[in-house]
Amino acid sequence: MKKITIVGLVLVALQSYTVASTMSVQVREGELRNRASFLGAVVAILPYGEEVKVQREQGPWRYVEWQEKTGWIHQTALTRERIVWQAGDRDLSGAATQDELALAGRGFNAEVEGEFRSQFEEIDFHWVDFMATLRKSPEALLAFLQEGELDGLLEEDEE
Repeated sequence: MKKITIVGLVLVALQSYTVASTMSVQVREGELRNRASFLGAVVAILPYGEEVKVQREQGPWRYVEWQEKTGWIHQTALTRERIVWQAGDRDLSGAATQDELALAGRGFNAEVEGEFRSQFEEIDFHWVDFMATLRKSPEALLAFLQEGELDGLLEEDEE
């Protein structure tokens, strides 16, 4: 009986033990959030190339430590490769933002949008462009989802 208890304790300890690994931010601005969701409040903006210590994982999210701050960042904003700065690298105007990286992961980019618009020139995209400029806080988005009883969309947060 003692052996079973010891083995059980060892297994529990191993499950909660996570080896921290170092990763680098591979987008122009990585958003560190207070929870593992795009609806989580942004607690810090991590610049391109910064190294973070990954403490644990939850689906596609990584709980990281950076400059005495902790929070969640989506795995698409990180790379295991170490980013080394070289002369001239500071011009990041061509670097992808986290939003652009997420869109690219879905196969959508500026080139695809341009091609789509050229095929449908008769469509007025004014309101689409306007809606793309709207920004709402994560709290406002969460209230909208809850008020509309769209709680099923929040399942990612309930892990």
